[in-house]
Amino acid sequence: ASRWKEFTQVEGESSEQAKYDHKVPAKVLRHFPLIPRLQRLFMCSKTAKEMRWHDEERSKDGKLRHPADGKAWKDFDILHPDFSSEPRNVRLGLSSDGFNPFRTMSISHSTWPVMMVVYNFPPWLSMKSEYTILSLLIPGPQSPGNNIDVYLQPLIEELKELWELGVDTYDDSKNQTFKIRAALLWTISDYPGYAMLSGWSTKGKKACACCNDETDSQYLQHSRKICYMGHRVFLPMNHVWRYNKRSFNGREELRSAPSMLKGTEIVKKLKKLKIIFGKTKKKKIEGPWKKKSIFFELPYWAENTLRHNLDVMHIEKNICDNIIGTLLDMPGKTKDHLNARYDLRDMGIRKKLHPIEIDGGRAEYAQSCFSMSAHEKSIFCGVLKDVKLPDGSASNISKCVQVANKKIFGYKSHDAHFMLHYLLQVAIRSTLPNEVAEPLIRLGSFFRSLCKKVIQEQDLDFLETEIAEILCQMEMIFPPSFFDIMVHLPIHLANEVRLGGPVQFRWMYPTERNLCKLKSYVRNRAHPEGSIAEAYLAEEALTFCSRYLHKSVDTRFNRKSRNYDNSDLCDVDLNDYFSCIGRPLCGKKNGKPFYLDSTTKSHAHRYLLFNCGDVDTYIREHDDIVDSQTKGPKWVKAKAQSHDFSEWFKTRALKDDVSIQLKDFSRGPSHVAKRFSGYLINGNRFHTMNRDARRKTQNSG
Repeated sequence: ASRWKEFTQVEGESSEQAKYDHKVPAKVLRHFPLIPRLQRLFMCSKTAKEMRWHDEERSKDGKLRHPADGKAWKDFDILHPDFSSEPRNVRLGLSSDGFNPFRTMSISHSTWPVMMVVYNFPPWLSMKSEYTILSLLIPGPQSPGNNIDVYLQPLIEELKELWELGVDTYDDSKNQTFKIRAALLWTISDYPGYAMLSGWSTKGKKACACCNDETDSQYLQHSRKICYMGHRVFLPMNHVWRYNKRSFNGREELRSAPSMLKGTEIVKKLKKLKIIFGKTKKKKIEGPWKKKSIFFELPYWAENTLRHNLDVMHIEKNICDNIIGTLLDMPGKTKDHLNARYDLRDMGIRKKLHPIEIDGGRAEYAQSCFSMSAHEKSIFCGVLKDVKLPDGSASNISKCVQVANKKIFGYKSHDAHFMLHYLLQVAIRSTLPNEVAEPLIRLGSFFRSLCKKVIQEQDLDFLETEIAEILCQMEMIFPPSFFDIMVHLPIHLANEVRLGGPVQFRWMYPTERNLCKLKSYVRNRAHPEGSIAEAYLAEEALTFCSRYLHKSVDTRFNRKSRNYDNSDLCDVDLNDYFSCIGRPLCGKKNGKPFYLDSTTKSHAHRYLLFNCGDVDTYIREHDDIVDSQTKGPKWVKAKAQSHDFSEWFKTRALKDDVSIQLKDFSRGPSHVAKRFSGYLINGNRFHTMNRDARRKTQNSG
C-alpha cells in the first residue's frame, strides 16, 4: 500500500503531474518525545523533589498505598538492583484508549492517544493530568487494532535508550547532573485494548488472559454466546461447594485454580509465531495469541510480574449493566430470556426453570428466584430515583431512572461505580429474597474493599476467597448467559492489587478524563489530530511556565478548589485561640441574627472550653475533683464533669493565675448569634433541611 493518499486524476491533468503534486500522507503519527519531558520534570525543584517521594517519604508499614508497595515493584527492584539504587530513575505506566474526537458516541472515527503515567510521584500527584505525558497520537479514522505495535515503535526505541544508556539530566533540587533511566512497569487499558497491547485475544473460548489456556468456558447454543463459569476451581480444596453437583453443573470440581503465565513462558510459546502487520490477507492464526507484543523488545519486560492490568472501571460498569438489566427484565439487556432457558435445558440443570412447549409453537417458563413483580420493580427504581447524595460524590443518578417504565439507562461509568458500591444494596434488600440479595450485597462490599486507597495485604487473601464464593453463589442463581467475560474477571482483581497496589493507580478514570480534555482541543474538524497536537503543546508549555510564577498568580497548581472556605481571607477580629474558618453559601452573607436559648448557649460554651488547648490543664484539675467527690462508673463521672465544668471554670477563672482571654472564655458566648442556611467549612458543605429540600443533593443531617 502507498504511504500517500491516492487522489483521482482530474480531467486534463497529466498523469505525471497527478503523481507528484499534492502528496498527502495516508497516516501521520504524532510523536511527542518522552526523554525531554522526563528531563523537564527535574528542571523544577518542586517536581524534582517529588520524584524521590516513593523512596524517601513513603510510609513503609506493610500497607498498600502506592504501586511501590506492590509485589511487582519490589520484584523489579530485586531483579534490577542497579536501577533501583537510584531513586530518581523513573517508573512508568502506559495508558491508551480510543475516542471519537468529534464529541459523538459514534465509532466512525477513532483516535488513540498513548499516555505515560509517572509513578515516582506521591498518590495525590501521579494520576493528575499535569503529570501525565502524551507520548503518541495514533490517527484515525480506524482503530489501529493488532497493528498498534507499528505505531508504538518510536516510544519503544526511547524506552530502550532510557533503560540501556540513560540520559544526562540536571536535577534542580540537588543542583547536580545525573544519568536518568526509566522502565515501563505495565499497561492500562480497557479489555479490547488489553488484546491489542498484549497480543492475547480477549474473545472466544480462552478470553481470560489470566486463566490463559485453562479458561473454563462453554458455548451456549441458543444464546449464541460463550459463558465463563466454573468458579469453584478458585475455592479452597476442602470447600463443600466443590462436591455439590446438584447446585452447579452436575459434576464435582477437583481441579486447582489456573495460574498466570510468566513472561518467559510467553516468550517460549511465541518463539515460532510469525505475524505480518497491515491490511494484507493473512493466514488465520490458530489459538489465542495473535502476535508477540512489541513490549517484549524491552530487555526487562519478560521478567515483569504484572504486565497488563484489568480495568476495574469497565468491569464495574459491565457488571452493573448485567445486574440492573436482568433484575428489571429490560428488553435487550436482561440475561434471563427464553434462549437462556433453553440453554439450561441443554445443560441439564435447574429443571424447574426449563421452558415448556405449549400449543402454537410457543413456550412458557417459570419465574426465576430473582424475578420481581411490577410493584417490586417500582420500589427498586424508586429507591434510586429518590436518593439524595452529598454534594460532589456522584452525578444526578435520578435522571437515568424511569419509574413508570421500570427502566434505568444512560448512566455513566462512575454512576455504575457508585450504584454498585452503595445504592444497589439498599434497593435490593427491600425487593429480593435473602438468598438472592446476599451475594449481590457481598459483591458491592467486595468492590468497596477492593477500591480502598489503603489496603492491608492480609485482607487480599480474604477478598480472593470472598469473590470466589460470591461468583459461585451467583452461578446457583443466575442463568449461564449472565456470566460473560466481564463477570468472570473480578476473580483476578484481588491478586492484581497485591501485585500492583491500589486500583486508583491502574484504572481508566484518569485516562478517560484526559480523553475528555483532548476532545475539547479539536477546532478544525478536518484535522482533529492536528488540532489536538497543537493545543497539547501550547497547554504543556503553559503548565511548565506556571510552575515558576509567583504564588499571587492564579495557576492550575494553586487554583482554589470549589469548596475553598476562604479561611485565610477572613477579616473578623477573633482571638488567637479560634480562627475564623469557613464562609457562608449564597443567601445573606452576614447571616440572620437570633437569640440563643440557655440550652444551646450551654452546649456552645461547653464545646468552646473542651476544644481549647489552654483549658486542658483546668479540665484535668476538675477531673481530679470530680473523681474524688463522685462515686460510680466512669460514664457517671464523665457526665458530671461535662455538666459541671463550665460553672466550675467560671469560678476558677476569677483567680489571678488565669489569663485574660481564658477569663473571657469562662463567661461564655454572647446571647446573640448568626444563623446561615448554608455554610462551607473544612472543605465540606452543610445545608439546613429547608435548603436541602430544594436540591437534588443532601448536605444536612
